Amino acid sequence: MNTSLHISSAFDRDLEGIQAQIMKMGGLVEEAILSAAKSLETRDEELAEQVRSGDRAIDALEEALNEEAARVIALRAPTAIDLRVILSVMRMSANLERIGDLSKNMAKRTGVLVTMPAIGGTSTAIRRMARDVQKMLKDALDSYIQRDEALALDVIERDRDIDQMYNTLFREFLTFMLEDPRNITPCMHLHFIAKNIERMGDHVTSIAEQVVFLTSGAKPEDARVKVDRTSHDSSLSSGLDEQGA
Repeated sequence: MNTSLHISSAFDRDLEGIQAQIMKMGGLVEEAILSAAKSLETRDEELAEQVRSGDRAIDALEEALNEEAARVIALRAPTAIDLRVILSVMRMSANLERIGDLSKNMAKRTGVLVTMPAIGGTSTAIRRMARDVQKMLKDALDSYIQRDEALALDVIERDRDIDQMYNTLFREFLTFMLEDPRNITPCMHLHFIAKNIERMGDHVTSIAEQVVFLTSGAKPEDARVKVDRTSHDSSLSSGLDEQGA
């Protein structure tokens, strides 16, 4: 048997395994996003706990994927193009892990918010925003499997809508807080949640950018301009680190 063909066949099998792991991880993250938002809207503490405990499976998948990728690099000595595929997958898994953490952070606040009065229809709006991010993530992962640069670019463009939804929610929170000081604490928790979802959109965009890099060999030419204006104000963004409470 031709040795080069044997190595190529083995690498293809290894890559299929890695891709299966990234898609499984993506599915768990999509579920975490939707469940975290649903637990907030329905004030379901049990569902929120499922999201928090489920994050361990996402972390374990990232660790396993990175170990497998490192093994393939060491064992197969992939060419430049094949190496780019593996490195892109590793970056994608890191972004998925961060989205999982942000979903867990959302779920953590549900236990606090169930003891407080609901604030208008903000929980429903947050769930809608989370659903849009989940759809972006699904399309980003599909664009990777299909090597569809156009779909990846569409995902990147849609992040502007997430930023705009966040800005709208932020203004609503300010209005509620000004109307009644008792709304300040729940609105601050809701603001942290909305900011987490906005950051999820950024991580999904990074995944889509990896697809563009993978298919074209270059990052998107136009610098992505953030529509989120609140991030420029340190007084508003203090305490909003992704590790979250």
